[in-house]
Amino acid sequence: MSIIVEHEKRRWEILENALDVFVDEGFENATFQKIADRCNITRTTLYIYFKNKREIFNYSIKQLLQTLEEDISKIRSKKNLSIKDQLIEVMSIIIDKFEENKKLLSVVLDYVSIKTKGDGDPDYRVRRRTVRLRHFLNAILIEGIRSRELAKLKIKEANEALYGFLEAAFFRLTILKHKNISDLKNAMIMMIDKMAVNQMEVNK
Repeated sequence: MSIIVEHEKRRWEILENALDVFVDEGFENATFQKIADRCNITRTTLYIYFKNKREIFNYSIKQLLQTLEEDISKIRSKKNLSIKDQLIEVMSIIIDKFEENKKLLSVVLDYVSIKTKGDGDPDYRVRRRTVRLRHFLNAILIEGIRSRELAKLKIKEANEALYGFLEAAFFRLTILKHKNISDLKNAMIMMIDKMAVNQMEVNK
């Protein structure tokens, strides 16, 4: 195995173990030493991969968002998909990723709670991280309205409605500890169905 591949493999192992420490200890009480101990490596070795626990946390979020963007781009490249189906697939894959990464989401919740107690602006921090996701949704909505596949919606309000489902998914998985949110996904699909224009009516 090449050095680069081995390095990446170790980095992922550190991320997995670090998430366990964040969950067990809370973000504030998690330390670099505790993460190194959970990984069965020295702090010196851990410094080879990350500078501090904040960098580990940020890298985890970055990887999740990067994976999401790659998946969304693949959906957008499917020319045979209607705008309605693109929206459903994009929203569904985001919710699925949330379910797969409940552990990370719980750490994000803990981190945001800490910032809420301080002088930080948690809403700004979350929106800054998710601005590209909002842009993806905006692009699909605009394309759908221009192609007359979607009703004449107000883009900002439609985006907020879709984003609200993602916030609800986050809330149910982290606060309410739901193991399955398929009912929320079904409600999201129903809403997008309502956004879509009946093509038989358009073609009359």
